[in-house]
Amino acid sequence: MRLTALPAFDDNLVWCLIDDTGRAIVVDPGDATPVLDAARDGLVPSAVLLTHHHHDHIGGVPALLDRWPELPVFAPDDVRIEHATQRVGDAARIEAGGVRFDVMFVPGHTRSHVAFVGAGSLFCGDTLFSLGCGRLFEGTAAQMHASLARLAALDDATRVCCGHEYTESNAAFALAVEPDNPALHARAAEVRMLRAQGRLTLPSTIASERACNPFLRCDAAAVRDRIATRLGHAPSDDVETFAELRRWKDGFRS
Repeated sequence: MRLTALPAFDDNLVWCLIDDTGRAIVVDPGDATPVLDAARDGLVPSAVLLTHHHHDHIGGVPALLDRWPELPVFAPDDVRIEHATQRVGDAARIEAGGVRFDVMFVPGHTRSHVAFVGAGSLFCGDTLFSLGCGRLFEGTAAQMHASLARLAALDDATRVCCGHEYTESNAAFALAVEPDNPALHARAAEVRMLRAQGRLTLPSTIASERACNPFLRCDAAAVRDRIATRLGHAPSDDVETFAELRRWKDGFRS
């Protein structure tokens, strides 16, 4: 199946897995407009996957259901998400649009956030970003760290399809954390080139994120040393390292 991302709003991405007939699994359509525009070129949604309740990820669902009333909508068990036809939770295995997905419960950004893994791709919403991670709006640092550790354990080649194009700004922070990481420098250079050409930096891969993303590298000596400098003492564990990284990022300006 062909993987593509439809830009929405300022930096959202509506991911689509499209088969040879144009039938598409649509992920997190916060805005229906790019999906409806693609439909004029032959795209036909076959299922919708929703990772969490934020409006910029679910707001387009009513318009899509107006156009395709029988469209199945898979979503976490959260009353803030209307229009779901099937609720999903951790370790569920679903079939959507002819593709099998494993569901992972990944709280931290929100309390009910899930991710979908299928067709060699990870649809992770706002939990994992390339070179970054989501803010802790409802969860704890321990929850988010555990969620990211689960995602980092996926196969190296898994394509990371996150909900926003944040990679360039995330790279600036990652370089502040690990200025001597050669893999990160290579990724940052690639990101600058892609953005200068008006291209997306996504999908990334799990292998790339493990090598470059500081939020997946809380056990790396260089990351722990940087956090120790900020804290004034060695972090007690990886969760404390992660928590301070997230606080640092929340106030970071490049």
